[in-house]
Amino acid sequence: MMNDSTIMESAEEEAQLGEESEEEKSELSDDELQLAFSKGLLKPGMNVLVEKPKKLSNNVEGMKQCLADLRKDLPWVERLDMTNLPVEDIISKAEGKVPNVTNGDVNVDDDFQREMYFYRQAQATVLEALPLLKKHCIATKRPEDYFAEMAKSDQQMQKIRKKLISKQTNLEKSEKAKKLREQRKFGKKVQIEVLQKRQKEKKAMMSAVKKYQKGMTDKLDFLEGDKKTGKDSSQGPKKALSAKSPSTKRKYKDQKFGFGGKKRGKKWNTKESFNDVSSFRAKVANAKGNKGGKKGKGGKQTKRPGKSVRKKMKSRS
Repeated sequence: MMNDSTIMESAEEEAQLGEESEEEKSELSDDELQLAFSKGLLKPGMNVLVEKPKKLSNNVEGMKQCLADLRKDLPWVERLDMTNLPVEDIISKAEGKVPNVTNGDVNVDDDFQREMYFYRQAQATVLEALPLLKKHCIATKRPEDYFAEMAKSDQQMQKIRKKLISKQTNLEKSEKAKKLREQRKFGKKVQIEVLQKRQKEKKAMMSAVKKYQKGMTDKLDFLEGDKKTGKDSSQGPKKALSAKSPSTKRKYKDQKFGFGGKKRGKKWNTKESFNDVSSFRAKVANAKGNKGGKKGKGGKQTKRPGKSVRKKMKSRS
């Protein structure tokens, strides 16, 4: 009988021998691969799957047979197909140009020319299709009671409507703010112009006053102010006549107080007034009595009652 220790040792030796044999196999396989690569037996892409190229066949007869099977002899109302050339270019004809687009010779790189070709071809199709539809009793106009479901729901349209309204209100607010800013600028400009006008008028008046004080002019038109504006002239000839002819009250005040100017020393005597005795009255100058108090019925002078008597008379009345 073999011991357990001997069994374990034999198992380990077998495992080591197996590893060594695998290493030798792997080393041999690598050497073989290197040898094959050096001889040119190995080439890149040998392990890649390559698809076989498809065979293209132009089976014209088969295509014609398929087209014949699909083609059906249906009336035009069921097909509604139109094949036509574009209508005549009236603008080019009026300008005297001969367009080459009529024959289908279109420059594909010219977007405008290509789109105009499609547009005129659609016009020609409409001109030919409408009489045919009318001939087959097919309606081309929408009836009055036609109802079609909207592509978008009412909720979506409400959102779009709210958004459009908000955009419009914002635009109106911005326009209003812009107008206010312009009005403020205009108001400042007007205010500056008014101040400049007032300063100019004040300067002109001060210069006129200085000229009058120095005796360079005897006109007092600058004192009238705004009376010479168009408002007074537009009120008619009555206003002008009233301005020319002063009233009796004005005449009386002018006679009493004068027309302005120097008033100091107006009542002083001069040499001529001192020597002028034409207004002297001896009776008035040498009159005796009658210098105070009131006269009674007989011409006698009455004394003024005292203060206490006057108070009693007032209280009685």
